[in-house]
Amino acid sequence: MPREVVELLNCRAEGIYIDGTLGGGGHTGLILDASAPTGKPPNEAIGGKVIGMDWDEDAILAVKQRLKDYSGRLTLVRENFANIKKVMEDLNIKKVDGILLDLGVSSYHLEKPERGFSFRFDAPLDMRMDKRQEKTAYNILNEFSQEKLEDIFWKYGEERWAKRIARAIIEKRRRGPIATTKELSDLASSAIPKRFHPRDIHPATRTFQAVRIAVNDELNNLHKAIDDGINLLCSGGRMVIISFHSLEDRIVKKSFRKFAKGCICPNDFPKCVCGNLPKLKIITKNPITPSPEEISKNPRARSAKLRSAERL
Repeated sequence: MPREVVELLNCRAEGIYIDGTLGGGGHTGLILDASAPTGKPPNEAIGGKVIGMDWDEDAILAVKQRLKDYSGRLTLVRENFANIKKVMEDLNIKKVDGILLDLGVSSYHLEKPERGFSFRFDAPLDMRMDKRQEKTAYNILNEFSQEKLEDIFWKYGEERWAKRIARAIIEKRRRGPIATTKELSDLASSAIPKRFHPRDIHPATRTFQAVRIAVNDELNNLHKAIDDGINLLCSGGRMVIISFHSLEDRIVKKSFRKFAKGCICPNDFPKCVCGNLPKLKIITKNPITPSPEEISKNPRARSAKLRSAERL
């Protein structure tokens, strides 16, 4: 949804914008173009500034090369968006005009077998977004208890067969470690009765999603990024978030509603005593979803939901 992102960010030449999920740099490039001064080439050193963040070194290096003509207006930082507040402090930036978070796994990660994100390849179990991190999918699957694995599959994958999958993993561990994506895929698929295999997705999809979220602590990172990001927005600044599964979308929706409401007093209080004022105005009452044309070009976009809110 590139057009919707640029429109909702309301880019202007004097603005400062954060792309907290740099990825391949597609959205970053669009924001740079949209915030270029009228009548000036988009690669001039004057105009809107963009801070592009990603915790993957490969993404930073690739975008640095791809958007080298914009170097005067683009700052690249290798960091998790959960640390958005610290990054802005280090750059001595107090307020920004817009923040974009495009959640989910990039095509780059899914197409690189050695990163261990996909069941399409037989590769070592990794799933780290940041290769500096010690904990991998291998650690989780071979060291966590059955109860903890079951909780991960249910909580992060909403997998109804979480208990059976966790038990299958523990039984396999008695014979030796689970080392590859194929082993995990086969275990998850065989643990789910054949007649309950989903028709539209691979039976191991939810298991892989759950492990990836646990490895990278994705949901806690999202909570922190939203809370700190809202406080970084100037009045009229906007936050735009694209989510790809219900857990992420639920967090975004509830967070926006919380900051739009302000008051946290119990419902049975006759009047507000907390003094909390609303910080946001919700722009998208309902999430924006991709057009059929966009889905035909990029099938992975089919589950995307875009939400936006504006700082009061």
